Amino acid sequence: MAFPDRIERTLRLAHPPQKVWAALTTAEGLGTWFGHRAEVDLRVGGQVQLTWDSGDTARLTIERLDEPRVFAYTWPVYGLGEDDPRRTYVEFTLEPAGAGTTLTVVESGFAQVSDSAHKKAFDGNTEGWKNELGELVAYLDGQA
Repeated sequence: MAFPDRIERTLRLAHPPQKVWAALTTAEGLGTWFGHRAEVDLRVGGQVQLTWDSGDTARLTIERLDEPRVFAYTWPVYGLGEDDPRRTYVEFTLEPAGAGTTLTVVESGFAQVSDSAHKKAFDGNTEGWKNELGELVAYLDGQA
């Protein structure tokens, strides 16, 4: 049985692309809405280290930068060990929309995991993006 390989979400944000870009690519931004702390080496091949107060961490590898249009990274498949070499690819695309931005997030690569691991990874990240993108909106709306 074939399982979905990608999660896709599109948001219409009332903020210009540069502001959204900063929320996605800076330690201050990521460490506020997508974790509690972040370290960012903003270059292709650079690493982003996210840390939550719970002790959870995530290491992302930056794969694509086209400021302020595209930011993409790979990261471990949810539910698999940190040492597992399989990764999903996450791409944020920003398009100007009047005074705001249309943000599209696509995470792909779920088809590479076994049937038994797919549900946990896909469902976990589907719910995760719902929560995290809500936090991104709250972060952007809360800035002066």
